Amino acid sequence: MRINLLALALVAFLLQPASPTEIRLIVKGDDMGAAHGINVGTIKAYTDGILSTTNVIVPGPWFLEAAKLLRENPGLDVGVHLALTSEWDNVKWRPLTYAPSIVDADGYFFPAVVPRPGYPPKTSIKDAPWKIDEIERELRAQLDAAKRHLPQATYTWYHMGFTMLDPAVRDLATKLTKEYGLVQATDVGFKPLGRIYEGTDSGAIKADKLAARLETLEPGLWLLIDHGSTNDPEMQAIGHRGYENVAADRSANVEMWTSPKVREVITRRHIKLTNYRELTKK
Repeated sequence: MRINLLALALVAFLLQPASPTEIRLIVKGDDMGAAHGINVGTIKAYTDGILSTTNVIVPGPWFLEAAKLLRENPGLDVGVHLALTSEWDNVKWRPLTYAPSIVDADGYFFPAVVPRPGYPPKTSIKDAPWKIDEIERELRAQLDAAKRHLPQATYTWYHMGFTMLDPAVRDLATKLTKEYGLVQATDVGFKPLGRIYEGTDSGAIKADKLAARLETLEPGLWLLIDHGSTNDPEMQAIGHRGYENVAADRSANVEMWTSPKVREVITRRHIKLTNYRELTKK
């Protein structure tokens, strides 16, 4: 009995939460695999900045390059960005499986999960006669490919929040995440950093605003999520109605994440950069 009590005490000690005075921050860059510029910008934000985790769109056209870059940077935590939509006007991706109930007339994923104001009718999954068995086959195919190319993946994250489609889709995503030995990114109990800057802000202005927000952080686990990229002809051709400045916005995020001003605040305030791998390791 004494041994069991000692063992229980040790387990309780090892599983105790972080110090109540510790400030921890997850900095997440979304959508690797969607474009070459996103891959390059995301890796730069990690190697030269504060990015602590990313995720990859497996059916994205630049998935294999993303997987290669992540193998070359094993310290960067990675998740599987399960996707059932393809939002951009000039570049699209398709399912990995035969899934006619969740694609448009050209065989691409729809650009939205639910109808959006100002967009043509029947351009969302919600408008389509979607079938849960086709969604399950597709999500499994994405997870299988991720496991082959990114065995280090730790979590799932749902592109454009596709689990809002239906409770059955949400339950399916949760089930598959557990089945594949991953965690849902929403399950770690973070607090969002909130809206700090505008998409039209320059990188320098974003850095100033982020640095000011970091000065106010209280103890706890916080999440900053955005997207990184380069600003070049490839990225300048990517966009959709209402969001045409993708390259300028996302390259400014990389400038913000690599800003010496931001890094100085993190160092001075002893803010610990963390990720899902660290938070869920046993």
